[in-house]
Amino acid sequence: MENNIYNATQIQVLEGLQAVRKRPGMYIGSTGESGLHHLVWEIVDNSVDEALAGYCDKIEIKILKDNVVSVKDNGRGIPVDIHPSTNKPAVETILTVLHAGGKFGGGGYKVSGGLHGVGSSVVNALSEFLKVNIHIDGKIYEQTYKRGIPEGPLDVVGDTKETGTIILFKPDTTIFTETTIYDYITLRDRVRQLAFLNKGLTITIEDFRDEHRKESFLYDGGIKEYVKYLNKGKEPINDEVIYVSGEKSFKVNEDREDQVSIEISLQYSKDYNSKIYAFTNNIYNENGGTHEIGFRAALTKTLNKFAREKNMFKKEESLTTDDVLEGVTAIISCKHSNPQFEGQTKGKLGNTEVRRITNTIFSEGLEKYFIEHPNDSKLIIEKAISALHAREAARKAREMTRRKSPLDSLGFASKLADCRTKDPAKCELYIVEGDSAGGSAKQGRDSEFQAILPLRGKVLNVEKANINKILGNREIVSMIQAIGTNIGKGFNTNDVRYHKIIIMTDADVDGAHIRTLLLTFLFRYMRQLIERGFVYIAQPPLYKITQGKKLFYAYSDKELDKILNEIKEGSKPSIQRYKGLGEMNPEQLWETTMDPSVRTLIKVTVEDAYEAEQVFERLMGDDVEPRREFIQQNARYVQNLDI
Repeated sequence: MENNIYNATQIQVLEGLQAVRKRPGMYIGSTGESGLHHLVWEIVDNSVDEALAGYCDKIEIKILKDNVVSVKDNGRGIPVDIHPSTNKPAVETILTVLHAGGKFGGGGYKVSGGLHGVGSSVVNALSEFLKVNIHIDGKIYEQTYKRGIPEGPLDVVGDTKETGTIILFKPDTTIFTETTIYDYITLRDRVRQLAFLNKGLTITIEDFRDEHRKESFLYDGGIKEYVKYLNKGKEPINDEVIYVSGEKSFKVNEDREDQVSIEISLQYSKDYNSKIYAFTNNIYNENGGTHEIGFRAALTKTLNKFAREKNMFKKEESLTTDDVLEGVTAIISCKHSNPQFEGQTKGKLGNTEVRRITNTIFSEGLEKYFIEHPNDSKLIIEKAISALHAREAARKAREMTRRKSPLDSLGFASKLADCRTKDPAKCELYIVEGDSAGGSAKQGRDSEFQAILPLRGKVLNVEKANINKILGNREIVSMIQAIGTNIGKGFNTNDVRYHKIIIMTDADVDGAHIRTLLLTFLFRYMRQLIERGFVYIAQPPLYKITQGKKLFYAYSDKELDKILNEIKEGSKPSIQRYKGLGEMNPEQLWETTMDPSVRTLIKVTVEDAYEAEQVFERLMGDDVEPRREFIQQNARYVQNLDI
């Protein structure tokens, strides 16, 4: 070892916002598309916090040329007086010092979404430039920053009768090297969600780039309207959306009193899936938390109580949480003055007192609704009892899938050509469309570690079926048996037999449809396999190009053009457009799609479970209108369409 000295000189100290620029992923998750959009939410959340505090009722978001973003609110305006600790204006302190803000017990905010106080300063650090414009105390103040560093002092640039803050920023291309292009739909959908969660708040989004678009959202009905929006096109069981709210203050210690307010809205439909979205201070809690636990417990308890009182049970029946959740769409919104989250992503609320408060408030409110709406309560309970009976039937059917080997005498998965290796970490399962492609895959594979499961025809759309029907479908049962994890209560990720589950379908419209059906099943009933990175999509070639003895494969039109340009000299090339996997012989399928040394696999991820829920609902649900809207919005991205 030439240099094994380790002393104080080797300790790097990053001052100010240097740490943010050095390790941006620690603060915004990634420097990809999600991190880029996260910058907008950090600024917008500060404006929403002003609304939560009762000082703002209008927010305007603008996407300008070159993907510059402007966020304007009519709140109090960021303070401009000199901060006693930094001896700089408060706004400069907020924009240049991590963990500086009005959300650390100084009395600026009772409830806040931006809890760590790093939002504005992180956006400033990761922006090529940022300009803040503040209307406060009759004056307009302005200051400009470049990559987090002030370009000059905070100046008074005019007089005003308004109050509020405007922040204009441009993401730094040296940080966001993947993309700096904002997606209007992503921003629009989150803006609409914030408007639902904050009744009476008007939020406008306007895009001034190539295609000028402007939309404004205001929902005086709040989360009641949110549930109606999510259930658009469904057949409701209770026509009136149930809404319950309440709040409670309690002493934590001699010096601190916390405030908790709960809003819950729900509606049942004739669907089989449940959609429950839990929020704390407008932050989506992907993994729920104590507010969702309290809601589930109260719903189960109340439905069981009324079912017994109305003698609706047979013998000793009792509803489980799964039974009462079938077909429900619910929004749980908690506003807490001191929320505690599990993990940095705020994905799960951890305050223990919230479970009890939510349970109490919702139990009382739901009982009142049931008493006042006896017909609705009867229909809701009948829906849950129907789910109970289906669950019992499914339990018996599920027992048929619990076998030591998928290759058993009943033959549900008899088409599975398993691999010899038994170590799941080394095993791959190709789920292949059709017997023809399955035959080529079986012959072309490396049977040491690659298993093939051919499926016949189109898989059941699980978005429109109950568990009983799902477990009666041979193709679904074949997959459950082959994968080995079971589904529902019996699901266990540790039982998975393959750490690569690869969907391999034709490169045409039918193949894309089958792929979507398979992904819908995996997302709804084996989501943890996706979350653990076990699900992939194979990429078969679109074209085979031959010129004399030379052979090329193209996986896109762009790649085809490139190959044709490179082989201009010589005889005219022959181009074959593959309609399906079955057109390839085993050797071709291996060398293009299955050989680990050359193949391309796309890993399926779920970065935003809420958005994924909405996409599957739009694409696979009963309502045609959202699907038509989705196709119209995204048709321009389709380069090739085979019909």
